[in-house]
Amino acid sequence: MTDLHLWLRHEVRSTERRTPIVPSDARRLVESGVTLTVEESPQRIFPIEEYEAAGCRVAPTGSWVSAPADAVVIGLKELPDGPAELTHRHIFFGHAYKQQPGAADLLRRFADGGGALLDLEYLVDDQGRRLAAFGFWAGYLGAALAVLQHRGRLVAPLTPTSKKGLDEALQPAPDDEEFTALVIGALGRSGRGACLAFLTAGIEATPWDLAETRDLDRPALLAHDAMVNAVLATTPVPPFLREQDLDDPARRLRTLCDVTVDVGSPLNVLPVYERTTEWTEPVRRLRKEPPLDLIAIDNLPSLLPRESSTDFSSALLLQLLEFETGGPWGRCLDRFHQACRELGC
Repeated sequence: MTDLHLWLRHEVRSTERRTPIVPSDARRLVESGVTLTVEESPQRIFPIEEYEAAGCRVAPTGSWVSAPADAVVIGLKELPDGPAELTHRHIFFGHAYKQQPGAADLLRRFADGGGALLDLEYLVDDQGRRLAAFGFWAGYLGAALAVLQHRGRLVAPLTPTSKKGLDEALQPAPDDEEFTALVIGALGRSGRGACLAFLTAGIEATPWDLAETRDLDRPALLAHDAMVNAVLATTPVPPFLREQDLDDPARRLRTLCDVTVDVGSPLNVLPVYERTTEWTEPVRRLRKEPPLDLIAIDNLPSLLPRESSTDFSSALLLQLLEFETGGPWGRCLDRFHQACRELGC
């Protein structure tokens, strides 16, 4: 463990305020003998002073490109466009193994530089279960935004908040009309979060999972007022919504939130839109009559940056304390090499 040097980078996306390592867990790592360098970041929810107090080294924003060769660079979301060759091992959500837009370019950058991607989505145990995930909070935020939009109270641009503040906003007003909600993937982390957010808003959502999606009842799906998709498909499945479903005159569905946001992938279960929505414009109208509004934001948990970071960091800490070439991290590396072979890198 004493040879491990982690380099916590600044996130280039302006709306990304989360961090994979919070200061309290940074202290645990340092005390265990890990060298932890933290880049300055004006948007990270935790100030750099808290990392300094935990015994971390401090580095300028974006300086990971010149970090020591053995440093493991850790972040959450996408890397900047440069450098063209990636020489380090990187830990983050790469979204590069299911033919997503830009995936091939990213993998070639690693192949050309001799680096490696240890994708957090593929950090799993022996049974394939995720060991660190933001899923619960993604589902919670997705359902919360769907409720606020359906009730006409979603304000743009979106701004980070606390769970207490969000839950207060979810409380129904006396003049709010009742509506029905459907959560697909209700038994997973994201689905459980979505169901809880609906309950907080006074709505008992219909929970669907594998049993219901094997033989999809499309009329029943379209009969709900709001829907949250929390299914991350790993093999091809029939889409839950198709263009002809959106044009069904019997469609009651008015608000759709896609938590998974697998847009551009051939495994997308909601191939009815081609680009995500953003914090500045969180909602896009897919149909005018009857109206259907889409929410598809790919960093939802950043709207609750403190809570989601703390939960994620707590789970990731256990894996970082046992950072080895085998086990879960070895599986991450094997998956990276498999993806490069498939691409012909």
